[in-house]
Amino acid sequence: MRRWVKILAGAAALYVLACGALLAIMLQPPERFARAVAHLPGPVLFLALPFERLWMIARAGGLDAGSPAPDFALQTLDGKSMVRLSGFRGRMPVVLIFGSYT
Repeated sequence: MRRWVKILAGAAALYVLACGALLAIMLQPPERFARAVAHLPGPVLFLALPFERLWMIARAGGLDAGSPAPDFALQTLDGKSMVRLSGFRGRMPVVLIFGSYT
C-alpha cells in the first residue's frame, strides 16, 4: 500500500511542478512564451494541464472597469507613421477592436 501512496504523491508533485512551469512560461513576454510553447506537445497543454485557467491567471491584468486604458503606439496601415492612444485622449472616443473577421 505504501508503494501506491509514494507513486501518487510523486505524480501529484510532478503535476504541480508542470503547472508551475507552464504558469512561469505564460508570465513571459509573448515572443518568449511562443518560443517555449512551440517545443511542447500540443495535447499535453490542453488535455493534461489546466491551460485555460493558468492563462487567465497569467494574463489577468490590473485594470478595473472605468480605468483609463494604458498608453500604446501602433504603426499606421501605410507604415509611414505611428499613432499613440494618448494622442486621442480628451479629443474623441476611441473604440479598440481585437479579433478577426475572416
